[in-house]
Amino acid sequence: MSALLQRARGFASDRLLRRVVRNSTYLFASNVIGAVLTIATAGLLGVQAFGVLGIITNFVSNVNRLLSFRMGDVVVRYMGQALAQDQPDKLRAAAVVKAAGLVEALTSLAAFGVLALLAPLGAAYNAKDAALTPLFLLFGVSILANLASETATGVLQVTGHFRSQALINLAQSVLVAAWIALAALRGGGLFEVLLAYLAGKIILGLGPVLVALYWLPKALGAAWWRAPLALLPPWKEFVWFGIHTNFSGTINVFARDSEVQWVGFFFGPTVSGYYKVALALINLVVMPINPFISTTYPEITRAFAARQWQRVRDLLRRVTIISGGWTAAVGLGLLLIGQPLLFSDWNLFGRTFHIYRPEYLPAFPVLLVLLAGYGTANTLFWNRPLLLAQGLAGYALRVSFAAMALKVALALVLLPRTGYLAEAAILSGYFILSVGWMTWRGLRGLRQAEAAHV
Repeated sequence: MSALLQRARGFASDRLLRRVVRNSTYLFASNVIGAVLTIATAGLLGVQAFGVLGIITNFVSNVNRLLSFRMGDVVVRYMGQALAQDQPDKLRAAAVVKAAGLVEALTSLAAFGVLALLAPLGAAYNAKDAALTPLFLLFGVSILANLASETATGVLQVTGHFRSQALINLAQSVLVAAWIALAALRGGGLFEVLLAYLAGKIILGLGPVLVALYWLPKALGAAWWRAPLALLPPWKEFVWFGIHTNFSGTINVFARDSEVQWVGFFFGPTVSGYYKVALALINLVVMPINPFISTTYPEITRAFAARQWQRVRDLLRRVTIISGGWTAAVGLGLLLIGQPLLFSDWNLFGRTFHIYRPEYLPAFPVLLVLLAGYGTANTLFWNRPLLLAQGLAGYALRVSFAAMALKVALALVLLPRTGYLAEAAILSGYFILSVGWMTWRGLRGLRQAEAAHV
């Protein structure tokens, strides 16, 4: 008992952990409405239309991820390093933000052009209906709304404005929820729901940019945008880091973020609906932990820059206890009561209701298989940020690529011959392999850095 009390006091007295938890709470609170929103949307549309919605939104998002440069990691690392020095180099930090925003905007414009070319293929082969092409293009407007959102999000993370991010997420969630509720009352369908999701994407894209533009003069000076690009870190290092982190994101498109597309191509929109629901339920496991990724990475980076090895160890140990405890509890709950709770009709005060329609029941086996992989990734969520803080973006890329290549090869060989549960098993295996590998290498690097600077 005394040991537990001592550990609890250690958690409470850890200022770094308290800051991470507080900032994560801001982001988590805004995600709850989104989880409820997915349930309401599934109930409104039915399994096939819900699958088509997932195919459209996932296809557009993946084209954007594939071609536009995600500069958030670059901003967090290099802007954070410049401001973490004993004498902060604000001009260098400003140059980093300026360069990141320009690169992201140009590549996002290119991504929209490519989407215009690929939309007919996505409609015909994934959604199985060429007439849906205009809906792919309509949702593609979200790419233009996100021209510099990653750069802006990185700025807000470095400057500690997580509450602003949470408020933006909350605002879009409330708007989309109200829009979908109105569509349900009016008997709306796929088009109305897609418009609501597009409105939310526009808010999520423009909101961080506007807030970052407000805070940047206060953090870096009124003339931050005039900082010469010559002040950037060594070009080879800067560009190499950016390329590696973006290739890692590109790998995720094929390995992790295209499940709805994979099963849509091989099994059709109905099975895509099952997967979209299963992933929504997995969100119950990852939702409270996801904000830790964006809040922990800047803290690890700052601690590494200051060579505070014990602070890094304490932070990793304590957030792992939190993430592992939550993952085990929710995973066990879904395992024991998930099926009757989520997919059965319930009678209350003489009225029948359900969380999901019974037609979604085939999603439950998918959920159980995915729990193993997502549970591992959720518990050890800090594996990649730990490598990035050590400048090992290239190593993270190689691990992700090797695991992705194996996953894609298995999918191409097995899916035409097996059922849709095979894709869930392959995805879980990908998570276990890649996360375990990067965790081992990150902890090894931490030990080596500590030994070298004793």
